[in-house]
Amino acid sequence: MTAFEPETLYDLIGGDIGVRRLVDRFYDVMDRDPAARVIRDMHPDDLGESRDKLHEFLSGWMGGPALYQEKRGHPRLRFRHLPFSIGDAEAAQWLYCMNEALRELQVPHAAAQRLMQGLTMTARHMINRE
Repeated sequence: MTAFEPETLYDLIGGDIGVRRLVDRFYDVMDRDPAARVIRDMHPDDLGESRDKLHEFLSGWMGGPALYQEKRGHPRLRFRHLPFSIGDAEAAQWLYCMNEALRELQVPHAAAQRLMQGLTMTARHMINRE
């Protein structure tokens, strides 16, 4: 990276290791916190594949390697989430888990804020019911 290239979120979060840590902490919060029970129940008992998919997606979304696309094709997020009933409460629970993961990992405020801004827009886009 040259001095004139802005750092990506991927870089700011710590590259692949940082993304994996964030995803693992996100699912740890979802798995243990009663405030996320509704979205936890939307997931399989074994969160391994969910962890891998989110890690792959966030890697590319944050400016790193496009792992998800290389392995699975275009994310088509809204389409892939249509089988799930997602309203404001579910989007808020998902964002709560991510925000808690960022807080627990002590991600610097500027990086966490940038990440949450983008993920909030993405979570709102996943809403498919009133």
